[in-house]
Formats: sequence, structure tokens, C-alpha cells
Amino acid sequence: VFLAEKISEPGFLVAIKCIDKKALKGKEESLENEIKVLRKLRHSNIVQLYDTFDEKQYVYLVMELVTGGELFDRIVAKGSFTECDASILMRQVLEAAAFMHENGVVHRDLKPENLLYYDQTEDSKIMISDFGLSKIEESGVMATACGTPGYVAPEVLQQKPYGKAVDIWSIGVITYILLCGYPPFYDENDTNLFAQIIRGEYEFDSPYWDEISESAKDFISHLMCCDPEQRYTCHQALAHPWISGDTAGTKDIHCLVASHLKISLAKRNWKKAYNATTVIRQLQMLRLSTISQAASTSTSE
Repeated sequence: VFLAEKISEPGFLVAIKCIDKKALKGKEESLENEIKVLRKLRHSNIVQLYDTFDEKQYVYLVMELVTGGELFDRIVAKGSFTECDASILMRQVLEAAAFMHENGVVHRDLKPENLLYYDQTEDSKIMISDFGLSKIEESGVMATACGTPGYVAPEVLQQKPYGKAVDIWSIGVITYILLCGYPPFYDENDTNLFAQIIRGEYEFDSPYWDEISESAKDFISHLMCCDPEQRYTCHQALAHPWISGDTAGTKDIHCLVASHLKISLAKRNWKKAYNATTVIRQLQMLRLSTISQAASTSTSE
């Protein structure tokens, strides 16, 4: 990625993403999809694509310059952080997600690394980036297994048709981590991790959640609902008192959140993006393991 200045507008800086076509071989459709999606989305909380240039060896994407850094890195560096701060952040994410969904786009890989601060100012807005796995809903449902372990919705792991609700689940996971510093689902073994997610096995552990409001827990529970039909939509989430009202706590939770975040950020397992093949392989292993356990139980009986 290169920093550049717009010739027609001195002082207007942009980021130019340079993509080698050799490295792109076999993934051309993915890039075309990302460009198509970004051209469709014009929102103040979504990193903008200004232009594209296609040359013999490279493809250049002229992007909006975002300099504030990743969400969790900034929170660790902050001096204080409250539920109210988290609520303001998630309202911006939900507004951008609502805009995406209204335009038929599902991000499919919402995670902290894809949430960036626009600039270094204290009150900087948050931006959604990286639409490499995004999809324009044409039939209303999708089936390709993709996403990032720890943030992916149960229906994706179960290889069921899915839609916009997968983004809501991911936003719920991000909100959970914002308020305690650690993920709701974690296991060194991906098969066990996926099993936890499919069963919706998460808790608001004491003492880490003792100071967090019941409203925040209720909000997260509606986003991280295993049944996508019962899961909140973006507009329902935006109307929840924790987002639209004054129920978010004002107690400083920075010390607890930052200490856990530092540990979580060091564990790269749950930050790794998975393609469809990898996820399906893990799911097949999980299914075989379940069948084996069931057979063993039946035999012992």
C-alpha cells in the first residue's frame, strides 16, 4: 500500500493498494467481487474505493486513507474506556452494517482487524474495511463456508444456507470482547471451538462481567442468538436501549479490558481467516468425531 496525493486536489491524500496479477492468479473473481461491492457502498463508516487502474502487471485500487489504527490496538493504548464508549463504537458499526444490508451486501468477515479508526483524534469515527469475503445477496441466501474462527456464525459452521444475520453474530462477538477483553469462544483446537459456537456455549463470567450492565448482556444475547431467525437485525440492534438509550454503564473498565486484550491479541489462532475448504475440512472432522462418540455411547449401553 502506497501513500499518494491527488493531482487535482493538492493536500488530498489517498492510499493506493497495489496488487500483483501473478499473485492474484486464480483469485481474479474475488477481486472483481470486492471492487463491485465497494463501488456499491458509499457510507461515512465504510472505507471508500475512489478508483481502480488495471495495468499489464498490476491492479491499483485507490482507497480512502485511514490512519487511526485497528480497534483493539487503540483501546489498549487508551487511558480509559467505558461501556458508553463501546456503545458509541458499536452504533457506528451497526449503522454501516445496516447500510450494507439495505444494499444487499453481506460482509461475512466482520472482526476487530477490519474495524479501523479513521484518524488519530480521540473522537475519531470507526470504519469497516476489507470486503474480500463480502457477497452481494442475489438469491437472499448463501452457502459458502467462510469467515474467521471465533467470529463465524453457527449456521455457517453447520453448512446451512445463511444471510445477513451472520454479520450480526460477528458484531455480537466483537461487542462481547470490547466489554471484557477476551473472546466468548476460544479453544486451541478448532474442532472444539466450532462445537462451542454451534452450541452457543458462552457465559458472562464472574468476576469479569460483574460490573457490566444487564442491558449490555441483553444486547449481546440478542445478537449472539444461535437461531438466525430470532437474532436481531441491524435496525433492531440500533433500537436496543444499550445503543439508543442511556443504559450503557459509565464505569471505567479499561484496566480489565486492556489486560485481557493484550493476551488475546497475542493469540493469533482465532484471528486467522479461513477459506471454504479449510472450514469444511474442520466441520467434517467435527461431524466424524460426533458420530464416533455417539457410536461409542451406543455400544457401551
